[in-house]
Amino acid sequence: MTDHNLDIPSLLDNLEVALRQKISERKLDDPIMIGIHTGGVWVAEEMHRRLAIREPLGKLDISFYRDDFSQVGVNPKVKPSQLPVHIEGRNILLIDDVFYSGRTIRAALNEIFDYGRPRQVLLGVLIERDGRQIPLRPDCSGSIISLRPGQRIKLTGPEPLGIVLHDTADRAA
Repeated sequence: MTDHNLDIPSLLDNLEVALRQKISERKLDDPIMIGIHTGGVWVAEEMHRRLAIREPLGKLDISFYRDDFSQVGVNPKVKPSQLPVHIEGRNILLIDDVFYSGRTIRAALNEIFDYGRPRQVLLGVLIERDGRQIPLRPDCSGSIISLRPGQRIKLTGPEPLGIVLHDTADRAA
């Protein structure tokens, strides 16, 4: 792992600063915010409050939009998405906890576009890690880290938010 600070308050502060800068640069007037279940919603709740977004927070469960859905099957914890009524032509702040391969974001964009065509989508994540598999990347992140093969990082919460780093590699080797 790189020498980045993985202290939750620092990550949230960094993400807030980056989001404010990108919102200003891209002139995102009156954006709506959407968090991806579950960790992305936890981060989005904090960013929604800090950025004083007027409209209610949207919540997205991308389970049925995943490209590995047929392999994984139905998750018994699938929740319905709760999106703003009007997506068409709106500026969207899409928030997730950890950006890894890009597949979650691809699925989220597919679902959002099924509801309408936004004007712009700005992607903010708490942690961006190496391992991208498709040509997507966040606009803003609280930290960028590199992990060894077999390492995973996960946000825990919601109260308090925490980070768990663990190895998934076979320990028998």
